[in-house]
Amino acid sequence: MSRPVHFEIPADNVDRAQSFYKNVFGWQFQKWDGPMEYWMIVTGPDGTPGINGGLGRRRMPEEKPVNTIRVKSVDSAIASVTKAGGIVTVPKMAIPGVGWLAYAADTEGNPFGVMEDDVNAK
Repeated sequence: MSRPVHFEIPADNVDRAQSFYKNVFGWQFQKWDGPMEYWMIVTGPDGTPGINGGLGRRRMPEEKPVNTIRVKSVDSAIASVTKAGGIVTVPKMAIPGVGWLAYAADTEGNPFGVMEDDVNAK
């Protein structure tokens, strides 16, 4: 069974969004050392219920928060999504040193990501 492992929040003003979530929930933000402007969100200590996430600049006005599901194979997940009536909105791409990621939408138009762990992804 595949489970949510990450969430993403798009923001028009990342400083304002970080301040909001710090003040409301006490979340911590760390700039990601990756190829894009992105902040990792720590929502609580390891070993406690919940997941961590990320914050990035909104790329388009209709962009919404996204939950990412860990899967064994992004290719298989994409095939299952389309067979079940969903659509792939962003094709499979490498997140260097992390894994493979694709974005999709379910039959109701809700966005989600699928992530395959692979430290050798380039």
